[in-house]
Order: sequence, then structure tokens, then C-alpha cells
Amino acid sequence: MMFEMTIQLRVTDFEQGQKWYEKLLKRRPDFMPHEGFAEWEVIPGCWLQIAEGIPSEGSGPLRLAVNNLEAEQERIARELNVDHFEIYARDEVPVRWGTFTDPWGNQIGFFEYLDKNEQNEVMKKVWGNHVI
Repeated sequence: MMFEMTIQLRVTDFEQGQKWYEKLLKRRPDFMPHEGFAEWEVIPGCWLQIAEGIPSEGSGPLRLAVNNLEAEQERIARELNVDHFEIYARDEVPVRWGTFTDPWGNQIGFFEYLDKNEQNEVMKKVWGNHVI
């Protein structure tokens, strides 16, 4: 039985990488067990790790659900100097999405549910009565 997951991204400059991901995730890491390594529990049981090292070529993207795709697009352009990225949608897909890269070449993205009732149901499933 699987019950938790982690994904690790590598950055060549750990100090700058930590600062960049703190801005992206809007908070400090939840866990830093040793030098050159940081973790954020993005949602219960789902951890994003950054580690000092050479980024893996061609991996990703890691996409994170957001309430407002355009607002996040504007925020990361302003706060993280991320280039404008295209927002995509397809009739048969229940979300809109966009992908960008961090300064080390890791592919990151956001997606937004088109149906806010569906989004709320997913949030309840993940967060229970502790929806933020």
C-alpha cells in the first residue's frame, strides 16, 4: 500500500534554490535534515524536496493546483522573474494548465480546475475540514 510521496528537484546553487522555492511556495521549508537539502509538505503526504546537485534533464513537469492560474502567473513573473508562459485547455480535460522552468531548468507548472465544485470536492478529500 502506498500512502505518501516525495519528488526531488536538484539545483546547482542550493542557497538560491531554497530562496526561489520559498517564494514559489510562499513559506520556508518544513524540514531541513542536512546541508544542501530542504523539504516542503505541499499537501498532506506529498513532499517536494530540493537538493544540491545537477538537475535531471527532461524530467517533469511537476504541476501544482492553484485557485487562480492568471494570478499565480502574474505573481511568479513579478516575484521570481519567470517568463510569461502559455495557458492551455482542451475540451476533454477538466483543468487549464501552464508550464515554466525554474532557474536550473526544472519544469514546474500550475493547473486550475475549470469546475470550482469539482475543485472544492478535491480539496475536501485532501484537506478534510481543514481547507485553507
